[in-house]
Amino acid sequence: MLIDDVAIKISAGNGGKGAVAFNKNLMSLGPAGATGGNGGNIYGEGVSDLSALNQFRFKKVLVAENGFDGRGQFRDGHNGKDLTLKLPVGTVIHNLTNNTDVEITKIGECVLIARGGRGGKGNFHFRSSTNTSPKEFQPGLPGENFDLRLELKLIADIGFVGLPNVGKSSFLNHVSNAKSKVANYPFTTLEPNLGVYYELILADIPGLIEGSSDGRGLGIKFLRHIERTHIIFHFISAESPNPKKDYEIIRKELGLYNKTLLKKPEYLFLTKNDLITEKNLKEKLKTLKKINSDATSISIYDLDSLKNAEKILNEIKAQKISQGNQTSTAKHPAKRRLDA
Repeated sequence: MLIDDVAIKISAGNGGKGAVAFNKNLMSLGPAGATGGNGGNIYGEGVSDLSALNQFRFKKVLVAENGFDGRGQFRDGHNGKDLTLKLPVGTVIHNLTNNTDVEITKIGECVLIARGGRGGKGNFHFRSSTNTSPKEFQPGLPGENFDLRLELKLIADIGFVGLPNVGKSSFLNHVSNAKSKVANYPFTTLEPNLGVYYELILADIPGLIEGSSDGRGLGIKFLRHIERTHIIFHFISAESPNPKKDYEIIRKELGLYNKTLLKKPEYLFLTKNDLITEKNLKEKLKTLKKINSDATSISIYDLDSLKNAEKILNEIKAQKISQGNQTSTAKHPAKRRLDA
């Protein structure tokens, strides 16, 4: 089961306290209490594993190591070990305590989530000409602790949308190495599936139903995954008695959730064209072409139609490569600040 939204509590390490000690060496005098170590920080690091949030399903409280106390003879305490949370690329870290958000968008990207407390000073740092034997020291400062909500939003080039059982998973399996569950009875995918077509990342979004944007069914749980897709492939089953209505249902739910989704480039596919008569297929396709002039019909059993779909994918791939080359020759933007 894919965990894509989870709440956890984190606590960075506390700083160690400073020491009160005096020099033990023969013929030496004076304070020798050292500083405590700093508490461990907590970082978030982007990884490619889509299921990385599963580790927080039962482990809800995460704590970094405390700094060690200072010791005598000028020996500072060791710093506490940092704690790094492995998070899937596309994770939004919502800090519920101070109402800030940080996004992880690249593999290996590391962001500071909670800073450890500084270690306290030992009595060596309080010496003066009028206080040659100080007994003052500082306790370590507490580390930051926050309530977090980790929300995964898939980052994909193309997102597949449509009502349940319209053939999205079958198409994904055909054009990529994905192994999504498919069957010849009505059901919907229960979690997003990813596939790769050469340089393109494809995301099969679980089927939406009318009212998804209001929380009906599983739709609201997965609508957010469409936000970061660059292009939408909209699938409508040829078995539907009213393809236009099906199209309007999905578009309405996308708009109610986030109006910017309606501005994304969209390709329209009438699927399962082998299950209806040719005359009926032409009528339904004609209706959809009034909505999108580039609407096309496909079937996983019709190789010619699949080649047309792959042609579209190849055009998108070529455009992505072209844009990537332009980006690589441009000046690199300034590195953004990632502190939580």
